[in-house]
Amino acid sequence: MALSAITTAAITTSRHSILSHSPSVSNLTLLITTHRLHYHYRHSRKLITTTTMASSSATPSPDHKTTAPYGSWHSPITSDVVSGASKGLGGTAVDSHGRLFWLESRPTEAGRSVIVKGDKDENKEAFDVTPKEFSVRTVAQEYGGGAFSISGDTVVFSNYKDQRLYKQSTDSKDSAPVPLTPDYGGPLVSYADGVFDTSLNRFITVMEDRRESSLDAITSIASIELGGNTIQEPKVLVGGNDFYAFPRLDASGKRLAWIEWSHPNMPWDKSQLWVGYISDTGDVYKRVCVAGGDSAIVESPTEPKWSDEGELFFITDRKSGFWNLHRWVESDNTVAPIYSSEAEFARPLWVFGMNSYEIIKEQNNLIACTYRQKGRSYLAIVDKNKSTLSVLESPFTDLMNITSGVKCLYVEGASGVHPTSIAKVSLDEQASKVVDFKIVWSSSPTISEYKSYFSSPEFIEFPTEVPGEVAYAYYYPPTNPIYQASQDEKPPLLLKSHGGPTAETRGILNLNVQFWTSRGWAFVDVNYGGSTGYGRAFRERLLERWGIVDVNDCCSCAQFLVDSGKADGERLCITGGSAGGYTTLAALAFKKTFKAGASLYGVADLKLLKEETHKFESRYMDNLVGGEKEFFERSPINFVDQFSCPIILFQGLEDKVVPPDQARKIYQALKAKGLPVALVEYEGEQHGFRKAENIKFTLEQQMVFFARLVGHFKVADQIVPIKIDNFD
Repeated sequence: MALSAITTAAITTSRHSILSHSPSVSNLTLLITTHRLHYHYRHSRKLITTTTMASSSATPSPDHKTTAPYGSWHSPITSDVVSGASKGLGGTAVDSHGRLFWLESRPTEAGRSVIVKGDKDENKEAFDVTPKEFSVRTVAQEYGGGAFSISGDTVVFSNYKDQRLYKQSTDSKDSAPVPLTPDYGGPLVSYADGVFDTSLNRFITVMEDRRESSLDAITSIASIELGGNTIQEPKVLVGGNDFYAFPRLDASGKRLAWIEWSHPNMPWDKSQLWVGYISDTGDVYKRVCVAGGDSAIVESPTEPKWSDEGELFFITDRKSGFWNLHRWVESDNTVAPIYSSEAEFARPLWVFGMNSYEIIKEQNNLIACTYRQKGRSYLAIVDKNKSTLSVLESPFTDLMNITSGVKCLYVEGASGVHPTSIAKVSLDEQASKVVDFKIVWSSSPTISEYKSYFSSPEFIEFPTEVPGEVAYAYYYPPTNPIYQASQDEKPPLLLKSHGGPTAETRGILNLNVQFWTSRGWAFVDVNYGGSTGYGRAFRERLLERWGIVDVNDCCSCAQFLVDSGKADGERLCITGGSAGGYTTLAALAFKKTFKAGASLYGVADLKLLKEETHKFESRYMDNLVGGEKEFFERSPINFVDQFSCPIILFQGLEDKVVPPDQARKIYQALKAKGLPVALVEYEGEQHGFRKAENIKFTLEQQMVFFARLVGHFKVADQIVPIKIDNFD
């Protein structure tokens, strides 16, 4: 239930150049055929619009702004801009020549993901490695990640349509991919998070086999032969547990590290780090549990990595409750901390292939890493011998993965003024300071033209219902250089509840947010109790209290902003995707704080979700909810009589995480109750929306829905409103 951001960034998370203000007849036809809609277009095609559009070519002084109601302001950050300009980032890699590769998802190509190769001369244009008939994406554990790996001049990748692994040369634009794994007649076996074993000419990867059951897949670590003329069945090296991740081979090819965990735990609850010794024939003949095997120590080790000298490093949260760097002392099988801090040096394992730190090859006593503390990321160097940490200067306030280059680092990051980007970071000889910081790829390269419209995130700490406890959020005030509202008006507020629920929202430049704020909405993105980024204790606030803590914290945040004079208490709206959609529905069912809501592929029936969802999350709710009584009492579908405000629902028809029946059940129930409600279903969409036209449509219809029902204003954009049951 993690990918709430996918619809806003096409996940981007993450994460738009055509300024179209009115859909043509052909566009309307496209929408009608693309979406299965539980409404009809009005025959008159009446548009909700204001009569004038202010020019955005110049920024007037504040004294000359046009006064207009919040929510009615015109903005050049249109839904076309949001849906079409931001590309997603699915990982980076560097080949033996030091050339950078990245995986780029494109909403304008129906969400197709492409490996792109940069030139050694960074001023020259990059080119696509992936042929047009391929899309690089794995659906292992549904959320995927780790879909490609590069060694020398060879890339191995997972193809979305058939989920087979393919091998391809990266030297030529015309190189054809060659299949490595068997054709099972459909996308029944997926692979992720693989590494090359050059000593035995094979590829070691996590394998998820759904041939016997799609709801109870068999996961293992397997090897795939890279040579020969015949395709062979993968060879299972490690199996028997419920889940595996991070198979990592040492430089000698004699030791394999990996992470594993079992139901009912998620990998951030309890997991184990193992090392297996490899025989000359390539089998794992001996295994040692490095971390997570002591029942007296609660921990969730993650991200193992070998140095060139054969030392094993990893991140775990033993004792302190924060993910910190550690190393394995092989001689006596003990674990030693490298650097300890109340900060998170890793993220929850929702997707494969995360890489939060790198060992600097030129100085192997130094580790480049990212860490997160109180809503901000930092780039740092840790000296593993001295146990010291030095922070490096960086314009990014949000950092994700790091990849080692030739005498440089490639860092994935963003900030309140930078969209998701890749930066080349060059350090001095001692790796003590940054000598050059250059952005080499941006998810939205033309975004700067809208700079005067950007609302900067304000990190806020607010009191919760539990005395002495606080939670966190990013507040974005209404911002537009052309408009202002009257002094006696407070802005409508859209509160977003993130997915997961074990995830973290981050204060970065997101055009989806700016779409709202540039039109006169206040926007707040909440990190309720249960979110990551604040340590295990904060994360575990949600155990057995999902649907209570998250709901209370969202309501407390909204009330805090009302009391602070930053929002209109009569125009509070809530939205969220996946688990955030559940929090949205639960807040509307069990509280009276919000006046309308939008649920994107959200959960209405917890029991039904537990029965129908995929294996990775099938036991997740045991810890989050509790017993049968709690499953009933926390399910909004069982308390339709308590809903009292309008709701709009959006759902992908191929969603295997939150099946479509969830949205349909709540839609029918609310319609029967007589509440204003609408349901939009998208054919060909899974968990999260990746197609530009669907991202655009979802954004527009949310805004118009809220404007018509609680906003008391007309929107500036020309949009055909959908029919709302029990309202139109």
